[in-house]
Amino acid sequence: MIKDLNSHKIKLMKNYVLLFIVGLVLTSCGTKIAYTDAIRDEFGLESEQMVKKVQFYTSATIILEKNKESGNQGTDSDGKLVTSSNKEQDRIIIPIGTKCVFDAYGPNGELVLRFEVGAGKVITFAQRPGTTSGKYYLVADWNSGRSGGVLKYGNETYTATTTSGTAYLEVIRKRLQKTKRKDRVVHGMKV
Repeated sequence: MIKDLNSHKIKLMKNYVLLFIVGLVLTSCGTKIAYTDAIRDEFGLESEQMVKKVQFYTSATIILEKNKESGNQGTDSDGKLVTSSNKEQDRIIIPIGTKCVFDAYGPNGELVLRFEVGAGKVITFAQRPGTTSGKYYLVADWNSGRSGGVLKYGNETYTATTTSGTAYLEVIRKRLQKTKRKDRVVHGMKV
């Protein structure tokens, strides 16, 4: 009987330990959420010093393109008319979930974020007028007449694809809850 009782206690303790480990893992994982003014206010991220401690992520893939075309016309040795054209395309791809860090505030409160080291290698994100979501979206000149939005990256002019316009900033929100519990099993008393 005592062996059965001790065996049952050991199984019970193993289950408690397993449950505790699972609970700890679940509470330490974070979820990605959109960065908004509400999040900024909740965590007191008004100062540059505080925002620099936050790890930001992109919610969608951002593709920046720059095309350079050149060409000439003339004749070849047989007297045929020849048109020659060359096209160079430079693309910068920032995949979904790419980490970025705060670099500076823009003149109207925009967030200027850095994705890599280098002069001017920053992208600006801001809230869109007329939206209620509060999300900080990629900033570009979407009315430039080109297909996409024009912006500067690395001190060069690029065109962001139209799907890049859906990209907004995300942060990971983690909830930590520590519970300290002390268990003691009372075995009873014997006469």
